[in-house]
Amino acid sequence: MKINCLSCGHKVDLDDVYDDYQGQIRCLVCAAMLEIKTEKGQLRSVIWTTVSPSPLEAETDGGRFDNYPQT
Repeated sequence: MKINCLSCGHKVDLDDVYDDYQGQIRCLVCAAMLEIKTEKGQLRSVIWTTVSPSPLEAETDGGRFDNYPQT
């Protein structure tokens, strides 16, 4: 089964283990979290979810350097 990421449009390939599944998956291209529900190999719903950063990411700004002053 393939699902298009709602954030970037990348096709996310899912194994057969996701034929009857409800939960989150992550796009490997843009790291968007998608909440999906599948039944009998058919997609029933998909929602683009936002995930709050872990405490370490919040403290360190997720390791990004774009907020630091230029030298």
